[in-house]
Amino acid sequence: MPKKIDDDTTSSDGKLSVTITSLEMFSRPSNLILHSPHGHQTSLIRAYDPTVSFYRYLYNTVGAPWLWWERRSMPDKDLLNIIKDQAVEIYVLYFDGVPAGFAELDRRKHPVIELAYLGLIPEFVGCKLGPYLLSSMIDIAWSYEPQRLSVNTCTLDHPKALGLYQKCGFTVYDQSAKRIDDPRLNSVHPFNSENLKTQ
Repeated sequence: MPKKIDDDTTSSDGKLSVTITSLEMFSRPSNLILHSPHGHQTSLIRAYDPTVSFYRYLYNTVGAPWLWWERRSMPDKDLLNIIKDQAVEIYVLYFDGVPAGFAELDRRKHPVIELAYLGLIPEFVGCKLGPYLLSSMIDIAWSYEPQRLSVNTCTLDHPKALGLYQKCGFTVYDQSAKRIDDPRLNSVHPFNSENLKTQ
């Protein structure tokens, strides 16, 4: 189980140490899980014209436990330019009609496609929806016949994220360590040690 970030994980200079792992694949894997374990209770729907407020709801809710911060501080205008781009695809996973997670494909650098974001709303973590969502996004990405599909994860993400990416066919090609400003120390980000988790 992931453990909560304690106050002493932030150094005196207000930084967090993070290891970023970059992964890639060059062909569609054959072991994708394209049927939800929950059957017709689950649906994956593309949001063709998402509003900024809806996107922020998904991003902030999914990302809060894992310290997603980059797009929290992004101005609405800049965020709108990304999510309205026809080469950026946002898919929402619904369970019993309720948003349970989302994923984002970035095709702006085709023939390379990036799986830019993927995650579940906290209440649905542990419901076996992750492999289905990831497999579905890989399948959609390969429908565009890219030369390469890439994704990044880091040590602030769910501890099973890296293993799941590898199980679904991604291979590691780079790892790098960096230090980032702790978003909990920035008033823009409503994080605290009670709702943050890390490995």
